[in-house]
Parts: sequence; C-alpha cells; structure tokens
Amino acid sequence: MGETTENQQLTPEHRELLDQILDKWSLQVLDQLCGQSLRFNELRRAIPLVTQKSLTTTLRRLERNGMIERVIVGTRPVAVEYRISPIGNTLQELIDALLDWSSERLPDIQQARARFDAEHG
Repeated sequence: MGETTENQQLTPEHRELLDQILDKWSLQVLDQLCGQSLRFNELRRAIPLVTQKSLTTTLRRLERNGMIERVIVGTRPVAVEYRISPIGNTLQELIDALLDWSSERLPDIQQARARFDAEHG
C-alpha cells in the first residue's frame, strides 16, 4: 500500500466510521438506497438474509452518521421511507468500486484460500 499523508492516517475515529460503513449489512443497505427510497419491509425483501433487528440497528447507525435520511411519508397509515443522504450519495462510486474489485478478485482470493487451507490443513 502507498504511503499515507498526515491527513490520511487511520485514526480511531476513522476506524470507527469505516467499521460502521463497511459492516455486514451497511454496504448492502447503502447500495439498495442509492437511487431510490425504500420502506423498511422493501429493504428487508431486497436483503433477504438480514433480520429485522439487524436492519433496524443498521438503519439507525447509518442515520446517526448522516448517510441516510428517515422520512415520514404523510399518508394514512403513516409510513417511513429511507433514502440516501447527500453525504451517503458520495459513497456510491466507492461502493461500486468495492463490489467491482471483489467480483474481479474473488477467483484469485478463493485460490489463495485453498492454497492456505491445503498448507495449514
């Protein structure tokens, strides 16, 4: 990896934020919300393996960090939609790049894992 400048050092604050954005569900939620607003159950259907509790926790954490917005829709019954915020929208290119990289490199990583597992049995 390249050298980091003073402004690019990984501080505890950076680590905490990156942990929260790159966790198991956040990337998927952000990817789903880029370009569209979704209600809670629509998100659950779009990410079928996430539990209700995990999705609730993820949405609250992303909202707290300013990545998404929770919008109350003035209909009866009152509904809530989640949408990407301006800050969160700046992540779309990075998310796409991570997904592209992982798709491109997955075969190499699987081979490396197989070699490691064979050697360390």
